[in-house]
Amino acid sequence: MKYSRFEELPVWQDAIELAIRIFELTSRAEFKGYFTLKDQMERAGVSVSNNIAEGFERGTTQETLTFLYIARGSSGEVRSLTYLFERLSHFRELVNEVLDIRIRATKISRQLHGWSNSLQNSDIKGQRYLTDKSRRLDAAKKDREERKKEWEQYRYKDNSTT
Repeated sequence: MKYSRFEELPVWQDAIELAIRIFELTSRAEFKGYFTLKDQMERAGVSVSNNIAEGFERGTTQETLTFLYIARGSSGEVRSLTYLFERLSHFRELVNEVLDIRIRATKISRQLHGWSNSLQNSDIKGQRYLTDKSRRLDAAKKDREERKKEWEQYRYKDNSTT
């Protein structure tokens, strides 16, 4: 499926939900007096969705990959902080919320990893490089691949009847 806006991306939507959960967590009274940890968690959480958006808007596959890796790094930072919160007795009452954030951040990291792998295996350099000619060539290549798959299915069925 092709997306024309970053707001349509399921991973971006998940990242926004992650940031919301983080802000809900850090607004709790337990974070009073822990400004640096609160700030670090909020910044890392917001960084995930912002870097997905920026990478999507850049227009080249290489730049998109760079920002996806930054977003994935921020997601890892969020997960790392959850382990710290889980071990600090001051945050013991928030363990369920902390674990929810960790699960969400892990899911996002997996999505970003999959997207990055697919981009690395793509011949397309990015939207910035697409021309009418390259779009036609890409469509023709996909059409050939579809016909090849159909032919292979037909050949397989034909061989099974003999």
